[in-house]
Amino acid sequence: MSNDARAAARSAAALAGFLVVAGLQLTVVLGALWTVLKLLPADFALRAGVPLSLATFGALGYATWRALHSRRRAPAGVAITRADAPRLWALVDGAASAAGVAPPEGLTVVTDATVALGERTRALGLLGGRRDLYLGLPLLQAWDAARLRAVVAHELAHGSAGLGRWAPVAYRGRVAVGRLAPRWGRGRNPAGAVFRAYARVYRRWDEPFSRAQELAADRIAASHAGLPAAAAALRDLPVLAGMQRLFHAEYVGPGWQAGHVPDDVFGGFLRVLAARAEDVAILRARGPEPAGAWDTHPPLAQRLAALQPAAPAEPASSGEAEAGPSGEAETDSSGEVGAEEAAGELVPDLPGLGRALQAVAFPARGRTEVGWDDFLSVARTAEMEREAEAALATVSRAVGTAVPDARHVLELAADGRLRTAAATIFPGLSPEETADRIVDLLSLMLALAALRSGVARWRHSWTGTAELVARDGNHLNLTDVAAAAADPEQAEAVRAYLDRIGVDLAAPGGARAAARAQALGGLINLSADGERTDLLVTDLGFLLVPGLSRGRGPEARRRLNEIAAGGVPVGPAPEDAVPGSAGPESAVGEKSAVATMEAPADGRRFVPFADVAGVTAMPGRRRGWVIDLRDGGRLTLRPSLDTDELPGGWSAWEDAVAFLAGTR
Repeated sequence: MSNDARAAARSAAALAGFLVVAGLQLTVVLGALWTVLKLLPADFALRAGVPLSLATFGALGYATWRALHSRRRAPAGVAITRADAPRLWALVDGAASAAGVAPPEGLTVVTDATVALGERTRALGLLGGRRDLYLGLPLLQAWDAARLRAVVAHELAHGSAGLGRWAPVAYRGRVAVGRLAPRWGRGRNPAGAVFRAYARVYRRWDEPFSRAQELAADRIAASHAGLPAAAAALRDLPVLAGMQRLFHAEYVGPGWQAGHVPDDVFGGFLRVLAARAEDVAILRARGPEPAGAWDTHPPLAQRLAALQPAAPAEPASSGEAEAGPSGEAETDSSGEVGAEEAAGELVPDLPGLGRALQAVAFPARGRTEVGWDDFLSVARTAEMEREAEAALATVSRAVGTAVPDARHVLELAADGRLRTAAATIFPGLSPEETADRIVDLLSLMLALAALRSGVARWRHSWTGTAELVARDGNHLNLTDVAAAAADPEQAEAVRAYLDRIGVDLAAPGGARAAARAQALGGLINLSADGERTDLLVTDLGFLLVPGLSRGRGPEARRRLNEIAAGGVPVGPAPEDAVPGSAGPESAVGEKSAVATMEAPADGRRFVPFADVAGVTAMPGRRRGWVIDLRDGGRLTLRPSLDTDELPGGWSAWEDAVAFLAGTR
């Protein structure tokens, strides 16, 4: 038996150790329970036996099942049959043959720049099941067939028995444990501590095999697709994923939250790849981000070095792609290798596939579908309006009266009250810095007024920030106008100039689509003030949804997933709640002008971050948090025995708590 085969067997044995640990844990509790009952009087033992057993052995058994049980949620995508794309399936079949495994039962195109093999395993991966290959559309858009062939062969090679008969079992187990391990350190599961301790032992035993298997999969990919393509795929897959994160953060996210959706999401990604070649080069030079504790991949430099031939390779012919010093082919910004055909040619109708995938992964759900120019314009304007609402609320509290629009701001600047308010709001700034803040506010308000009046529009660039220009496309300099407006002596001249070019300082914002907070993660079956509650963490606040009864966990998960997919509709506060207006919420009140949930339904409650006065972690072994609200209210949250999470739920919650604790 080779060293790699022994490492695979040792990893599989360590995996089975989780089941042994679970059995021993239950056996110990059962033995202790039996001993206690034997020491009690017979009559009392008969009466107390059932409830005591349920409270100890039953509770631990349920906790153990939850700790070792997970439902693998398939990513949203479009299933591709062999009849839909025979050439793409031929590529998958060839990769499976090279890896020495059976082809996957299904092929699904997904949104992320990734290739993943999902398997419906049981018993922590000891028993296999149906295998489905998930292929990211960005790879079909931006790569060539050789690079795609390499990553598919690498992924399928994880199931190869080339490193021993136990290698597939060991890999499945590593994936399953890596998915479960983060849950063992959170919540109130009493079985988690033992599994967490054993997981450290398991990871040490499994590490040699996992690294060896990744390198073996790299070799299979290089043998099947060629060394240049395999090395280039290793370097460019993290780059493509990084560009996709940038695309969603800078181009899709703002407009999506503003209540709109572009008519061609994936077409926009291609434009970003073509326009931002410099960012692609920077990401490629920077290398991948540090891997997580349960990632099986060795460092990129080690993987590239392991692919190098033992002896100098023959010089490449003029018709072949020339490999660079690290073994990867010379590439352009889009990741093309040599003259290989584009991967998109393997699909008969790639644009149609993109539209079908968008309908599944980016459903409108009440959002307005518009072209990219309008989408980016709406996003930038909505961002400015949110900034203006927050700024006007702060100024209103400082001056003691409502300041709803640019006309009122200019009036404050003309009589000097704006400078006095700014000094109150920013007490630690120098006079020059305070003046800069005033000019920033005036620039923001004048730009919004120009947009609302139809005098200005946005001119967008895929390579940089949008520029505010006149309606006819000519340059529009409102920064100098704002600087002049900050001088009380020039206030009348500024107003006359703005009237002349058609800017209505009191122009209303008009109807706009309901903004939607972006879901960052979710927690299921928390206790909120003693009531079962599901919680969704968004970028604007927390959404609390009345929980379902015990035993309806899968239904609760589906429900929270649906809410997260649709976004949480929020909008500006009504006019009678704007700080400074008449009524109980006066100018000195703390009512926020942003992020109020519209039309709460089914007992749901949205808690904006702006309404949170502080967050306190409760002391003791039982975790809990107290959220103090600005109106004097208080919300107490605790995890329950059956608390579960949507992907990234606990991380999103901890990030939100850290942010609130650090800024309140």
